[in-house]
Amino acid sequence: MPLLVATHNAGKLREFRALLAPLELVSALELVPGLTVEETGETFSENALLKARAFAQASGLIALADDSGLEVDALGGAPGVLSARYGGPHLDDQGRCRLLLENLQPFPEPARRSARFRCCLVAWGPDGRHCQAEGTCEGIIAPAPAGEDGFGYDPLFFVPEHRQTMAQLPPSLKNQLSHRGRALRALHPLLLQTFPEFEVASAAGR
Repeated sequence: MPLLVATHNAGKLREFRALLAPLELVSALELVPGLTVEETGETFSENALLKARAFAQASGLIALADDSGLEVDALGGAPGVLSARYGGPHLDDQGRCRLLLENLQPFPEPARRSARFRCCLVAWGPDGRHCQAEGTCEGIIAPAPAGEDGFGYDPLFFVPEHRQTMAQLPPSLKNQLSHRGRALRALHPLLLQTFPEFEVASAAGR
């Protein structure tokens, strides 16, 4: 049985496949391309649950959904759950990064630009079984974008211990450090416990 990844984001799908191998993953773009879920929750957890449940019901498969974003302390935790919609629907990733830097102009000191990526993951089955986990990654908002890899706010998210932004890190290291990687590692044993059918698939793939 494949696990449906409830995202239309190609970058997220690549990370899921790298971190959950050898489980068979199928993209929502392949099975339910027209389904969109309004993210009306006030927390990452609420939004992830809304998406996972809707995609599981629509596809008949166990669905894995994440809601994740950037929390900047100087901005009171913004953009938070609005990370993908920061500044309105007319902005792309680069536009949202520019807006974030503009809003942080009153806070040029690195100590005032602390931030974290947060990810909440929910796996939901058509029969109502579900589990969830969360992961975070601490960092600093850089004064300018750097790096060509990654997506979203990765070019601005500076990881002090490696002295690089998320967009400069090799994918394997990013997956080790990232909020999504940490959430997936926390979710993996819960996924196998809640859905024992995946344990068989994991063993067969080893």
